[in-house]
Amino acid sequence: MNITDSVKYIGVSDRTLDLFESQYIIPNGMAYNSYVILDEKVAVMDTADKIVSEQWFANLEEALGGRTPDYLVVHHMEPDHSALIAKLIKKYPGIKVVGNAKTFAFFKQFFGADLTDRAVVVKEGDKLSLGAHELTFFMTPMVHWPEVMMSYDSKDKILFSADAFGKFGALDADEDWACEARRYYFNIVGKYGAQVQNVLKKAAALDLEIICPLHGPILKENLAYHIGLYDTWSKYEPENKGIFIAYCSIHGNTRAAVEKFAQMLRARGAEKVSVADLARDDQAECVEDAFRYDRLVVAAPSYDAGLFPPAEEFVAHLKAKNYQKRTVGIIENGSWAPSAGKALKAAFEGMKEITLLDPLVSIRSALNADSEAALEALADALTK
Repeated sequence: MNITDSVKYIGVSDRTLDLFESQYIIPNGMAYNSYVILDEKVAVMDTADKIVSEQWFANLEEALGGRTPDYLVVHHMEPDHSALIAKLIKKYPGIKVVGNAKTFAFFKQFFGADLTDRAVVVKEGDKLSLGAHELTFFMTPMVHWPEVMMSYDSKDKILFSADAFGKFGALDADEDWACEARRYYFNIVGKYGAQVQNVLKKAAALDLEIICPLHGPILKENLAYHIGLYDTWSKYEPENKGIFIAYCSIHGNTRAAVEKFAQMLRARGAEKVSVADLARDDQAECVEDAFRYDRLVVAAPSYDAGLFPPAEEFVAHLKAKNYQKRTVGIIENGSWAPSAGKALKAAFEGMKEITLLDPLVSIRSALNADSEAALEALADALTK
């Protein structure tokens, strides 16, 4: 695939992998993107995961058309993008490796070797001329590793954006970009909103026509839309008005309460009510929806004087990803010593700019007139 006349795509999509990073469900596979710039000098822009090694090298050789690469630019040292560096160096002994100081420290950790003899160490604002193409390097640490950098090709107005603007899914997956990009962003990059904001400020100064990420499709159209979503996400602002109810239920009574509660909300004209079972639905999608909407309700049973494990895991994910700027309601269930509400309240009180609503609804085993009235009051508070 040609990105431009002189920039070629050599990445590989993998549809055999079930879990990305051994935790994220990827029903439509994953794309490991890599590129080659063909100029007076030839630059390979990142490698790929070892699982696609054979196809990646075949793509590289086809794109090179008999030429020998002069540079390998390493934007990110995570193994799904760097696993083939040692093999590439062995194949092309004269190639120079472009990275920052932290890039080469990670290389030694992963491969047990020193690249001093072939390293081109760059820092913020440094340039590399390939001929007509000139790359400018931007340090973008913690988006989402400390060594991450991006590069801008002034000739074709391309930003090579590392993991930023990436998504789950193979390149040929027929799916909405925003849905899987949102799930990818909040679960992988979400903790680092401030650092993403710094990247967006740098990108705003560029004459930008194409974004080439390390995962997902190459972005050539409506860049303002994609950048705008990244701006919203990295400011931790809600993308949509709506109420996300995340629940778990041991014997079905909490589920029954949530079903009735969702009806109450819809009867009050709530813009959007989305419900997920934390024990059965994809936790990564639940995290995504918690960030997508402006209001969240967590409904969970008490368990071992604390919180039922699926709910505990969900709240831990939210905390780790810097959940903030939301309105939250709590529904607990407990037959003899309710403890879920206390645990949830403590967890959300430790997060930034969270508005906890009254009442905290406490169900004793199953709904009764009192707890149903409390649900009605919470529904009022969420929709007023």
